[in-house]
Amino acid sequence: MKKENAISRRTFLKSSAMAGALGAIGTGSGMVLTSCGGGGAESAQKPLKEPGSYYIPELPDMANDGRELKAGVIGCGGRGSGAAFNFLAAANGVTITALGDTFQERVDELAKKLKDEKQIDIPADKRFVGLDAYKQVIDSGVDVVIIATPPFFRPTHFQYATEKGKHSFLEKPICVDPVGYRLIMATAKQAAAKNLCVVTGTQRHHQRSYVESYKKIMEGAIGEITGGAVYWNQNMLWYRERQQGWNDCEYMIKDWVNWKWLSGDHIVEQHVHNIDVFTWFSGLRPAKAVAFGSRQRRITGDQYDNFSVDFTMENGIHLHSMCRQIDGCANNVSEFIQGTKGSWDSSTMEIKDLAGNVVWKYDSEAEQANYKQTDPYTLEHVNWINCIRAGQPIEQASETAVSNMAAIMGRESAYTGAETTWEAMTASPLDYTPKDLNLGKMDMSGFTVAVPGTAQEKK
Repeated sequence: MKKENAISRRTFLKSSAMAGALGAIGTGSGMVLTSCGGGGAESAQKPLKEPGSYYIPELPDMANDGRELKAGVIGCGGRGSGAAFNFLAAANGVTITALGDTFQERVDELAKKLKDEKQIDIPADKRFVGLDAYKQVIDSGVDVVIIATPPFFRPTHFQYATEKGKHSFLEKPICVDPVGYRLIMATAKQAAAKNLCVVTGTQRHHQRSYVESYKKIMEGAIGEITGGAVYWNQNMLWYRERQQGWNDCEYMIKDWVNWKWLSGDHIVEQHVHNIDVFTWFSGLRPAKAVAFGSRQRRITGDQYDNFSVDFTMENGIHLHSMCRQIDGCANNVSEFIQGTKGSWDSSTMEIKDLAGNVVWKYDSEAEQANYKQTDPYTLEHVNWINCIRAGQPIEQASETAVSNMAAIMGRESAYTGAETTWEAMTASPLDYTPKDLNLGKMDMSGFTVAVPGTAQEKK
């Protein structure tokens, strides 16, 4: 939703002008990483980054034993419930002691699931409801918080958790607008200063196939990165039709994935994963974006159902971003990165040389043979808990904020038809907060579908 300011978004943006062997993985498991191709100086790889200068997580099946950790879950819907069970599966000596959500039924549903499946009993006085439930969860005596509310709320919840000295797991995306981005960045600095551990739900950073691919590319397997393409094209996601008795805010939050102010639109809420892979692997942020998109099939809400973005990265290379949520279309969820010596494709987890020969492939069978836990949604909690118990601070929010802002740049360019820039968007006053946010009646007239460009005048 566009917040009405004295200056429109469009005006603001315009003025701002192997041949052979295949590799197996090796993350401390004793698994062998085989080399590819011939030897000699000509085949020697020049690393993009020196070993030790980039972060590689340890990804054992479970976290090391250590002090007991009590978690509070903020946002008890599908992702919050999933994250709660991922947390419990990641380590011994961890439990959940408090739940919070806007709606009572969500809290009670997760409480019942925890009791039935994990014999964890959440008493009534640790079940909190309402827009301020996050404060009560954080203040209830927990050590860590799992923040899985609709994305709009996450910057504020992260800020309060950090002020209270709590370690945070932030589901992605972590903001929906530039105001939220700046709050995330400021809070991330505070979390780092307090030696807190902050992990985000960009689970590819904890997926062994992606981590090993990243390592190979950092070792120079495809040479210098020259561009790429990232995709999340799939069928339409879920939606909720308004039921009798639901007030305006209740309806939108229950249907949150279809509303711009709550989700950030699907380029931010979902496609951020793929954009994040490129910003992670390349170490680059976008300098500018030109995009288009439209609404063709969506049933509820006020957002688009397709985007195409041309990102110019800060060193001048280009990234093409494409995402769509429409039934009956060609689907593709993957990332492709081109380099001076070859390319990497996540759809096959292969690296090819410039002649198209496979020179490395991730060995998923070896992973299955050597590990019991292969779910990246659980492994991100394994890493988080290990960092907490070892007293080794980790702060992923600021890194995730880069890919998050890239997605926001693409969205705003598509909405307005204008070119967006990193400098303009990170400084923008654009704020998606509804003027009359409350659990009741709201002014729905401002929730409209964006129309780019300038209309032609009738002759």
